[in-house]
Order: sequence, then structure tokens, then C-alpha cells
Amino acid sequence: MTAPAHGAGLSTHVLDTARGRPAAGIPVQLRDSQTGTVLRESVTNADGRTDEPLIPRGDLRAGTYELTFHVAPYFAGLSSDPPFLDVITLRFTVADAAAHYHVPLLVSPWSYSTYRGS
Repeated sequence: MTAPAHGAGLSTHVLDTARGRPAAGIPVQLRDSQTGTVLRESVTNADGRTDEPLIPRGDLRAGTYELTFHVAPYFAGLSSDPPFLDVITLRFTVADAAAHYHVPLLVSPWSYSTYRGS
């Protein structure tokens, strides 16, 4: 997948910082935070991204969203130890629906971080 065009809605990707590579096969769920409605479910590809934007250009609305990443199966496949992290939920607010929001997850077996990317 190529980088999204400016104003392309909402996208994400997952990077395994311990191994220095994209994290493939991680289930991702996007919800409307206020209603709990599931808006999209996807799985990260070999590049650690979803095949399509989570919300395409023109469909993004201002509001609060939750991105949930199910990382335990990914880390269970890399070690005989039980995963420390299981499900990671990021709650964030979209203020400008005309802008592009990219919300990556940088994750290791023991920690994670995120930021608003471009």
C-alpha cells in the first residue's frame, strides 16, 4: 500500500520496535467511542498496515474514536513466554475532519507508544 494522500481520512500501522519491522497479522478494530459502534475491522498486512484506510477520504467525521489492537497472538507466536500485552486500545479525538489522521502503534512485547502521524 502506498502512503495515503493528504486528507485521506484515518489510517494506522503497527511497528514491532523490538524486532525493528512491521507487525503483520494483528487484528485491528475501530469504534465510535461515544456509541461503541464498530466502524471497521481489519488485520495488518506484511507492511504492518491495513489494506485500506480505516476511514476513507471524505468519510471521516469529527469525534472521539477507539482503535483496538489485539497484539497477544502476535507476540505469542514469537516466544514461549505468555505475552505481557494483550489488547491495546487507543482513544483519540478527531477535531478537523478535513485533515488526514494517521495513528500508528509502536509496540514491543513489554511496552507501546503512539502519536499522530502524517
